[in-house]
Amino acid sequence: MIDALKATLAPTLKSWIESANDPASDFPIQNLPFGIFSDAVNAQPRAGVAIGDWIADLAVLEDARLIDARGTFHASRLNDFIALGRETWRGVRIALSALLAHGNATLRDDEALRRRALVPRSDATMHLPVEIPGYTDFYSSKEHATNVGSMFRDPKNALLPNWSELPVGYNGRASSVVVSGTPVRRPNGQIKLPNEERPIFSACRKLDIELETGFIIGRGNALGEPIACEDAEAHIFGMVLLNDWSARDIQQWEYVPLGPFNSKGFATTISPWIVTLDALEPFRTATPAQDPQPLAYLRHEGDHAFDIELEVTLRPEGAHTPTTISRTNFKLMYWSMAQQLAHHTVGGCNTRVGDLMGSGTISGPTPDSCGSLLESTWNGQRPVKLEQGGERAFLQDGDEITLRGWCQGEGYRVGFGECAGRILPARG
Repeated sequence: MIDALKATLAPTLKSWIESANDPASDFPIQNLPFGIFSDAVNAQPRAGVAIGDWIADLAVLEDARLIDARGTFHASRLNDFIALGRETWRGVRIALSALLAHGNATLRDDEALRRRALVPRSDATMHLPVEIPGYTDFYSSKEHATNVGSMFRDPKNALLPNWSELPVGYNGRASSVVVSGTPVRRPNGQIKLPNEERPIFSACRKLDIELETGFIIGRGNALGEPIACEDAEAHIFGMVLLNDWSARDIQQWEYVPLGPFNSKGFATTISPWIVTLDALEPFRTATPAQDPQPLAYLRHEGDHAFDIELEVTLRPEGAHTPTTISRTNFKLMYWSMAQQLAHHTVGGCNTRVGDLMGSGTISGPTPDSCGSLLESTWNGQRPVKLEQGGERAFLQDGDEITLRGWCQGEGYRVGFGECAGRILPARG
């Protein structure tokens, strides 16, 4: 199977679906990300794979006995398919790659089946791809943590002593994770103004983004049984883009002593397509040097970062042209996904299929590579300029934020699509 799996990653591999061969497409045959979709012909949400400008309907292909996932592709979430295990994921990937490869006539020349099995992506409605039992958000970008620590504490001691010893994280709210395209309503909450003795109740005045990725648990662990760092990637199904919307003024008042609560729980947006770790394999790279050396349970050999280009655009309501407000790269993350998962479970915490783990805000070393407006505007002191005039310190009602991410190969890219949301006014 390993040789067949490697063949699905060949840069020279082409599809008979011409749009998949466009070097600018996020979804070439080397990608094959999984999602849940519906369309006007069939309103039932079901599993699909993105290929060029199309979605391959996996339920149709399984009914035609061209792939085998034990009937799980008719479900409205991917959890049952993911629970079948890595050998099944890989078997489906290999079968799909062969079926869609240039020169394979099985589906290409069966006009009736092809019409049922291929749905234009532009005609599809995307849904949350997994049922998410639990959501954890980490804090693993050294640049981000240093910026925030410098802003609100002593710049000479921006990182707390534990930050370089363990992947800091907190348990977020799974119920408010939404799929790309879902509007996000500005939250209300308690805000403590600088010159007031007591807080006021108000709509958030410092609404922000957090440019993140997330990984989806593909194989859980039993209560009390930690996942070893060197085994952790075998427990990961794939990755998504993630925007952990943040109400900074609510957060600043509420976070002591237990951390964020209402300032984070109102919405977290993820992209609809899950890019598998197998598709990302050619883009594996080294993590940044870690000093001090982590404790033994957080050590792993080899390369455990991925070269994923990331960008954020902001489009004000009524504007035709969005402004790029951040460009950075996932490979800058100090703590790897494997280390995050190993630390999450070292105390005996169990994880479940579909659990979502956020990377934490991904920032680079320059202002234009910051993953939040809090950093790029230095808490509103240096607003960013917009393409069509105006500026932003924090988000305004009607603003649309779009996250994009991709790995650049030789003549192709493995992309994540979009992770987008538009801000609605707070409720009166």
